[in-house]
Amino acid sequence: MKKRFSMIRDFHLADWFTLGNAVCGTGALFSSMSYLDDSDVLHIYLACALVFAALVFDVLDGRIARWRQKASLLGKELDSLADVISFGVAPAIIGYGFGMRGLYDRVVLAYFVACGVSRLARYNVTTEEMSGSGGKVTHFEGTPIPTSFVIVLLLTVGAWSGAIGESMWLGTWRVGGFTLHPLVLIYAISGSLMISRIRIPKP
Repeated sequence: MKKRFSMIRDFHLADWFTLGNAVCGTGALFSSMSYLDDSDVLHIYLACALVFAALVFDVLDGRIARWRQKASLLGKELDSLADVISFGVAPAIIGYGFGMRGLYDRVVLAYFVACGVSRLARYNVTTEEMSGSGGKVTHFEGTPIPTSFVIVLLLTVGAWSGAIGESMWLGTWRVGGFTLHPLVLIYAISGSLMISRIRIPKP
């Protein structure tokens, strides 16, 4: 019989950093919801900072796995799930908290998350065929989901300059009786690049 908590005992060092990624992404969600509650912009700053922390954990877990030459299928799945939270759902919720709350905005944000999930799923099932002769993945198809941090960075600058909510850059459009904030289209562009066939060399 397997011992209690045997799954946790099977974690490699890199897996704990992957969990740190997921925890930071979850914290970003909480901070975004706190902003909706009291409109204190510090919550947006904290949410964006936590996504950056998640990015640091994401970079470190890969480097640690290569350094220790210990990787597992569990670690691969953990990484994908953590990335969905930190670089898919969290940036979308930060955008919603930022003021992108119209019907069209929500459709675009949901599209962005769906693209991120699809991008990760495609990567997981095509890793073998994208591997070179050495068995290492040589390139990405579509932009990696952590590139969504560029959006988070842009929103941080917007919040810092006061361009948040009703003062959002590019203003507000009314289309067919529903609201669209043109700034949300950066999410549509980012999501579309994730599911594109663009080949990006993997470092």
